[in-house]
Amino acid sequence: MRAIPLLLTLGLLTACSQSPTGRSQVLLFSEADMQKLGETSFTQIKEQEKPSGNRSDIQYVQCITDRLVAEIPAGYGQTQWEVVVFDSPQVNAFALPGGKVGVYSGLLKVAGSADQVAAVIGHEIAHVLARHSNERVSRSQLTNIGLSAADVALGQSTLRQPAMAALGLGVQVGYLLPYGREQESEADRLGLELMSRAGFNPEQSLDLWRNMSAASSGKQPPELLSTHPSHGTRIQELDAAMPAALALYQQARAQGKTPVCRR
Repeated sequence: MRAIPLLLTLGLLTACSQSPTGRSQVLLFSEADMQKLGETSFTQIKEQEKPSGNRSDIQYVQCITDRLVAEIPAGYGQTQWEVVVFDSPQVNAFALPGGKVGVYSGLLKVAGSADQVAAVIGHEIAHVLARHSNERVSRSQLTNIGLSAADVALGQSTLRQPAMAALGLGVQVGYLLPYGREQESEADRLGLELMSRAGFNPEQSLDLWRNMSAASSGKQPPELLSTHPSHGTRIQELDAAMPAALALYQQARAQGKTPVCRR
């Protein structure tokens, strides 16, 4: 039971942090800790996955990423980003603290243009800028403390096993997963802004998720138990944010930002 006051205290002490959109965040770890974690994770991924030898794909993804990174606010501090294309049919990409970007070659078959690839990479970079990795690790830490406290409190009660199972599901659905969906929606909005400022057409993000929807037909779990919004929900939210994004896009084009990235 001693863990319960600790859980509450940690939550109160960290609730004052805010994301770039003003949302309250729980952040228990320093930026240096997260950068080290990101670098370690990226090293492990490079050992497990096969890097692509396709120079055209590598230059294409690097070109897109360079233009997105150029629009990251100067105050963020991360100026050098390592980009690796992995030879894999996975339709996926990721970014990690410490300036790491990974793109699976399967994504390039679904994302039909540089603008669509920019939508994905911009979304992943936005996760890093919004400190979502720190949130996930922090919330996992707090959840583990809470579950351990409940386990001690139930002791040898005959209700212990079913109660712990129900509590575990409740924490997952009611605490971790919805928060993951909120992070995804936030990364969509921030990524849309980032790609627009770089001169990529934000309207292409809608085509991207329509392509994603077609590629994953029948494979996506129900939205209620998913950390990602459904493709339909994602498209609706992006559409609602499109007027502001288009204004940024037109401003970028007027400034001469016309990224030319070809395979």
